[in-house]
Amino acid sequence: MTTRVWDYLPEYAKEKDDILDAVQKVFHSGQLVLGESVQCFEAEFAAYHGLAHGTGVGNGTDALTIGLEALGIGPGDEVITVSNTAAPTVVAIVGAGATPVFVDVRAEDFLLDVAQVAAAITARTRAIVPVHLYGQCVDMAPLVSLAEKHGLKILEDCAQAHGARQHGRLAGTMGHAAAFSFYPTKVLGAYGDGGAVLTSDDEVDRNLKQLRYYGMEKVYYVVRSPGHNSRLDELQAEILRRKLGRLDDYIAGRNAVARRYEERLGDLTGPGGLRLPATNPGNTHVYYVYVVRHPRRDHIIEALKRQDIMLNVSYPWPVHTMSGFADLGYPPGSLPVTEELAGEIFSLPMYPSLPEAVQDRVIEALRSVLERL
Repeated sequence: MTTRVWDYLPEYAKEKDDILDAVQKVFHSGQLVLGESVQCFEAEFAAYHGLAHGTGVGNGTDALTIGLEALGIGPGDEVITVSNTAAPTVVAIVGAGATPVFVDVRAEDFLLDVAQVAAAITARTRAIVPVHLYGQCVDMAPLVSLAEKHGLKILEDCAQAHGARQHGRLAGTMGHAAAFSFYPTKVLGAYGDGGAVLTSDDEVDRNLKQLRYYGMEKVYYVVRSPGHNSRLDELQAEILRRKLGRLDDYIAGRNAVARRYEERLGDLTGPGGLRLPATNPGNTHVYYVYVVRHPRRDHIIEALKRQDIMLNVSYPWPVHTMSGFADLGYPPGSLPVTEELAGEIFSLPMYPSLPEAVQDRVIEALRSVLERL
């Protein structure tokens, strides 16, 4: 049997009755677009974070693009972010008409190196998009201070950090707004695409509601400012409402899987060997993915593949090295830590319903390969 990095079927088997009940509720509601389920989920997801407003959109990329636009970011502006991220982070910045500016990441946690941000600020800088990568938060206190000093907006990219905390504060509550993805693999995942933007700023919320609906403000066919057609699906919203009540359980399940990896693989770590994820002081990690590091990554992946164990790399190609972003002007070597990580990081299977027997199979296979290196 093939072992995958992620599989929704064990979770669906446990939650099938509730998921199908959600489907029936929507189909019998008489309203399939921007109905009660979307409105309730927006309010409930915002309330979970202690924020005033939520706006459901079609996907996580739209959440970032529309979030930036709602904050007033557009053509001529520069937005600071990282290259060690999923391409949609950068696609969204370009989609808003702005220019991405990259800062390197830290080797110990793969997150934005806040100490390098000040040097990247120019007269055109208008925003920062910190990516809470792999399940834990960027060091936000100094970043917020820097943004306040320079009058910059912060849009948190929380696509991989639902429920993550830093000194007790939830990811998504430390900037001016926060973008979330509900792609099925996420910590809080739908059964299709979906996204949301959270904020407590009334004006930003009004902008979000208008931008996600063609640029219309309440009255259909009256466009105030051209926007997007990006609405969270009513069916996905109702499923997400049900799953939101289980989010803390999902996080506990992911942490349990992470602990077993640490307990069973910890003795194989060391200089030149396997490096396990590090959780920064004050952070609560939600382990969207369990990313490890080894200089012989490709050999390890191939060896486990021969045993039908499929691992993943997040991400093998830094965004600044992709041909689609060559015009940004980042030659090889410009982000050395990011580029080094791209050749060494890989992900082990991680999801809350991962059976212990499957995890044990991965651990034993990985141990066997590492011990022979």
